[in-house]
Amino acid sequence: MDAPEAVMAGPTRQSELLASGALTSRELTEATLAAIERENPAINAVVRMLSDEAMAAADEADRRRAAGEDLPLLGVPIVVKDDLAVAGHTTGLGSRAMLRPASQDSDLVAALRAEGMVVVAKSTLPELAIFGFTESAATGVTRNPHHHRHTPGGSSGGSAALVAAGAVGIATASDGAGSIRIPAACCGLVGFKPTHGTMPSSGGWYGLSTQGGLARRVADSALFLDTVGTFPTSLVAAALTDPEPLRIGMSFSASAATRAAPLDPQVRATVQAAAETFRAAGHTVTEVDVPYGLAAKALTIRYLAGIRDGADGVDRPDLLEPRTRAIARLGRPFGARAVEWARRKGHEWGGRVHDGLGVDVLLTPVMSGPAIEVEHWKGKGGLATVLSMNAFYPYTAQWNQAGVPAVSMPAGSAANGLPLAVQLIGRRGDDARLMSLAAQLERSA
Repeated sequence: MDAPEAVMAGPTRQSELLASGALTSRELTEATLAAIERENPAINAVVRMLSDEAMAAADEADRRRAAGEDLPLLGVPIVVKDDLAVAGHTTGLGSRAMLRPASQDSDLVAALRAEGMVVVAKSTLPELAIFGFTESAATGVTRNPHHHRHTPGGSSGGSAALVAAGAVGIATASDGAGSIRIPAACCGLVGFKPTHGTMPSSGGWYGLSTQGGLARRVADSALFLDTVGTFPTSLVAAALTDPEPLRIGMSFSASAATRAAPLDPQVRATVQAAAETFRAAGHTVTEVDVPYGLAAKALTIRYLAGIRDGADGVDRPDLLEPRTRAIARLGRPFGARAVEWARRKGHEWGGRVHDGLGVDVLLTPVMSGPAIEVEHWKGKGGLATVLSMNAFYPYTAQWNQAGVPAVSMPAGSAANGLPLAVQLIGRRGDDARLMSLAAQLERSA
């Protein structure tokens, strides 16, 4: 396999090629940079290329390997979402209001460098990572490589678009209300949101947000999370084996502030098809109604208070988009006591929801339909955008409130060619078993 072919092979295969000497990190990094330059004009997913730094890091990775180091991701290129600090560069957060260069790397970027990964670019996101679409006054509209009139989702839309376009094998992503899983579903990728507290640089929005990654295959997601996260059981090993027979609860229950958007029949059929696949594999699947009561919906307090704090922390508040300022105002009433109450309720609910339903894993939609068209929410005010977005994405944010692991898995294509997906949700700390089930579904497909 030559370097251009290896770009989209994913980090597991790339690591094998680098370890065998079939490729150098310099060759793979050059090919990745070329692929990004080729694909980005059509999708607008890059905030900043880091070409010179990347080539220096690739050469250093090759030196480390020649000296005997054999780390799992040594020399593998990665794109970093622009919510993570990279020393010497502004952490834009999708905003014109961020101006000062970072003085040091974030913890996750530092961990990537320690493992010898090569940071090649920073990817786009909506302002302050608020939205489930990637459009901003700072960077414009990011587009889905499957169909340019549609969104790659958000807030990790730039990372998703680059991986789906075959321009890079792995990219960081963060998830505070669905921002790993929604882009994965929009772009046909694996988007694994791990148990909260397992990944560096996590904890934003009062613990709603966790870091993770976006990749094409379960094995690649497992390798990335295992390498930089802290898990009691190997996710890579889990992905190689089928789980024991599980109790799976299929649910179409939605949690929206007003009324959830109608579920596309194609999405419903996709979830039902996944249920049949699991039954054929020996699992028990029953339909359940998830109790989204006050404890689950209290996530709104953490979300809005977190956005308020983010808006207060920018360099130039006057340069924030009007819609962002309006949403930040919605968070003004929520003080420390309200936030702590919401955190406590989320932790309690997340600890009991699976047992209360008598299931090990939940199977649900990720969103109400395939990726929505770009600029669908253009011109809407703050509250209108939040409510409308919540209606289309009513299946993800509650699992941030619970702090449990959840994964969006590719599940074929809609009639218009856009990807379809299903979501699997495990108990808190049960990342390995969830990874094993996700890999079993991938193998079945």
